[in-house]
Amino acid sequence: PLPAPTKPALAAAPVPVPGGELEGDKPSGDEHYCEMLCCTFKHRPWLDRLKNSRFPSSIDPLTNLMYVLWLFFVVMAWNWNCWLIPVRWAFPYQTAANIHYWLLVDYLCDLIYLLDILVFQTRLQFVQGGDIIVSEGFYGELALPKGTLEHAALLLLQYMAFFEFNNRLEAILTKAYIYRVIRTTAYLLYSLHVNSCLYYWASAYEGLGSTTWVYDGEGNSYIRCYYWAVKTLITIGGLPDPKTLFEIVFQLLNYFTGVFAFSVMIGQMRDVVGAATAGQTYYRSCMDSTIKYMNFYRIPKTVQKRVKTWYEYTWHSQGMLDESELLVQLPDKMRLDIAIDVNYNIVSKVALFQGCDRQMIFDMLKRLRSVVYLPNDFVCKKAVRCTLSRRDRCRCWGDLMATPCW
Repeated sequence: PLPAPTKPALAAAPVPVPGGELEGDKPSGDEHYCEMLCCTFKHRPWLDRLKNSRFPSSIDPLTNLMYVLWLFFVVMAWNWNCWLIPVRWAFPYQTAANIHYWLLVDYLCDLIYLLDILVFQTRLQFVQGGDIIVSEGFYGELALPKGTLEHAALLLLQYMAFFEFNNRLEAILTKAYIYRVIRTTAYLLYSLHVNSCLYYWASAYEGLGSTTWVYDGEGNSYIRCYYWAVKTLITIGGLPDPKTLFEIVFQLLNYFTGVFAFSVMIGQMRDVVGAATAGQTYYRSCMDSTIKYMNFYRIPKTVQKRVKTWYEYTWHSQGMLDESELLVQLPDKMRLDIAIDVNYNIVSKVALFQGCDRQMIFDMLKRLRSVVYLPNDFVCKKAVRCTLSRRDRCRCWGDLMATPCW
C-alpha cells in the first residue's frame, strides 16, 4: 500500500516541457490507484488484465494440464452419447413431452465437440520432419466433417478423444493402475448396458409378455432388462428357455458373446493387476532367490538377517533395487539432466570439487551410482573410489585407524 497522494503546493506553477505539455498534465500510463479504506493500492486496469489473459495460440498436448481438463469434458460428452443413445433407441424414455430436454443436452455435447475441433485441435503442437510445429492457426492434417454436422458424425469424430484422454491421464497419475481397473470395469458395465437395451428391443419385437422368455412389462424396465443381461453375459443360468426361432438365435448369440466378452475382461483385469504389481513381484523373486542361495550354502543367520534387512530397506526407501535400470534406455543428454537434478547439490557441497571445471563435474555425475548401505557396513577403502553420502552420515578413518572424522 502507498500513502494517499497529497495535493501539490499552490506556490509553484507548472513548468512547461519541450513537448508543449505541462508537467502537471503529463499522463502517467503505468500508475493506477484504487482507494480502499485508508490506503491507496497500485493496480492495473481490468482491460489490460483482460488483454494479457488471452487464450494460448499453441498448446502442448503432452504437458498442458488445461488440455487434459478439456479432454475430460469432451469425454464426458462422448460418454453421455455412448450410454444414452442405445437407451433412447430401445426404451420408451424419450417422449414428446421431454424431448426438448434431451435435445438441449445433445446440442450442448455438439457444442463441446465443435469447440474441440475448431479451437483446441487447431492449436495442438505436433512433430513434423523433426520440428515441433507451434504456428498459430496451423491446421495440419485436421479433418473437418463435410456437409451437415450430424450428431452421429460428431460422435464418431470424437472417438479417438477417449483414448487420448486415457493416455494423458495415465501419464500424470501416480497410481495409474487404479484408473485402469476402473476403466476395465466400465467396459464390462457398458457391455451389459448394451445387452440390456438389445434384450428390451427383442422383447418389444416379439411382444411384451407374449412368451415366458421376453420381458413381461412389469416393474422398472431398465433394471429388469439389466438383470437379465448380467445373468446372460456372465452365464449364470437360471433363465427361461426361448420359445421361437428368433428367441433361440438371440439367446445363442448372447451366450457366445457373453463367454467371449467375459474372458476378455478377465484377461484385461489380470494384465492390469500384473502390471501394477510387477515391481513387487520382481522384488519378491530376487529376495526369494537370494534366500534360497544362502540356505543352500549355509550362510550364517546373522549375514542372512542383514541381507534381508538390506532388501527391505532398499525397496521401501527407493521403491526399486537398482535405479540405473530405469535410465538405460534414455539418451545421454537426458540421463545427464536427471543426474544433475538428483546429485549436483550433493557434489557442489564437497570442498574437493569446488572450483573444478563444470564439464568434469557433469561427466562424473553420469558415472555416479546409488548404493544403499546398512549401518556399520564397510563402504570403501582409502584412495580406491570416491563415495558421497546422500542420506545420514559416513564415518571416515585416516591412516593406520587414526582419529575418525565424520
